Amino acid sequence: MENKTAVKPHVIIIGAGFGGIRTARALAKSGVKITLIDKYNYHLFQPLLYQVATAGLSIDDIAYPVRAIFREQKNVDFRLAEVIAVDFENKAVTMNTGTLCYDYLVVAAGGMTNYSGMVSLKEHCFGMKTIDEAVAIRNHVLRMFELAAHEKDGDKRRALLTFVIVGGGPTGVESAGALSELIYHVMIKEYHTLNFKEVRIMLVEASDRLLAAMPEELGDITVETLIGKHVEVRMCVQVTGYDGERMTLKGGEIIPTYTLIWAAGVKANELVGKLNVEQASMGRAIVNDYLQIPNRPDVFIIGDSAQCMQDQRPLPMVAPVAMQQAEIAAKNICGLIRGKKLKKFVYNDVGNMATIGRNAAVVHMGKFKIHGFLAWAIWSFVHILRLIDFRNRAVVFVKWIWDYLVYERIVRIITRQ
Repeated sequence: MENKTAVKPHVIIIGAGFGGIRTARALAKSGVKITLIDKYNYHLFQPLLYQVATAGLSIDDIAYPVRAIFREQKNVDFRLAEVIAVDFENKAVTMNTGTLCYDYLVVAAGGMTNYSGMVSLKEHCFGMKTIDEAVAIRNHVLRMFELAAHEKDGDKRRALLTFVIVGGGPTGVESAGALSELIYHVMIKEYHTLNFKEVRIMLVEASDRLLAAMPEELGDITVETLIGKHVEVRMCVQVTGYDGERMTLKGGEIIPTYTLIWAAGVKANELVGKLNVEQASMGRAIVNDYLQIPNRPDVFIIGDSAQCMQDQRPLPMVAPVAMQQAEIAAKNICGLIRGKKLKKFVYNDVGNMATIGRNAAVVHMGKFKIHGFLAWAIWSFVHILRLIDFRNRAVVFVKWIWDYLVYERIVRIITRQ
């Protein structure tokens, strides 16, 4: 077991997502030793993951090596490892590669797909939380068209060309719109033997609204826009099972499909369940106003892993929450080191937005509500700005301009991944 440094307090950060990276950056110049642990060696910009799945972007457009982010910060070390356990009493983090001791710990492990306990869905459908899952979706969609192009059996061909996305939140809406544009702007030009009237894109939502966090009128506009893009929107419909070839809905309806993308829910990373802390809904750890767990002032939990209440409601599991919590966690660690008063976390709601495709998006910020081209331009600007590196911003911007001008998706390669 590694000894704690006597010179600089050692801060261990678990997770290189939005919260973890922001925490490390905020602490980098504070004179502490930082160890950032993640099982992947890159930071992933998850909001654009669906564009990898629909052949709009490459994986290196939305991912960036962690070590490259902190190459100028000599006090930041990175460990490529998976955390197995945390010993609060001895202030030790056990990884699959060894054990490290800490003075302060920040758990920013993020979230994972929530299949609501349905084993058949977990086994057969596609999630969209990791690069591997997004690439698997892209490969699969492209392969379905290759198979359908030479399939003589009409029923099987229509099943191959039926694409179901479950979940009416931003990920589901954006995925449905992007998939429609891939199919009806690009694929239709190249698969001359197919009748594209047989293609079926279905967005399934269990509630009676899309984009529930936004005003109802923006949800209604989203439905209309998706319908105009040949997407069949099914609301108040619950999926009860999927075996890889048939999707079963509550009530008994069966829809033949070889493609089901699950964007219906997220829960805290499974690591939280191993910490022996009090958990709330979605497996999130309950934290106090300072983002600490009870009776452990040296342990902070942020982002999707933390249940943080505001206005008597849990905060949403979105990137802006994680990034704002990271700033407060970093300030409070510095406050503990210097013996200063800690700062309570209060979330500043930056609003919600979702794109539905070319020239179509919805944006809600406070009393500001907008849709159409201007909303799409705002969405594009915000997402490019949030990318972590200038190179990523430049490449994504150029690809989006190219796609906008010539209706082309360059990344239509079926890989072995």
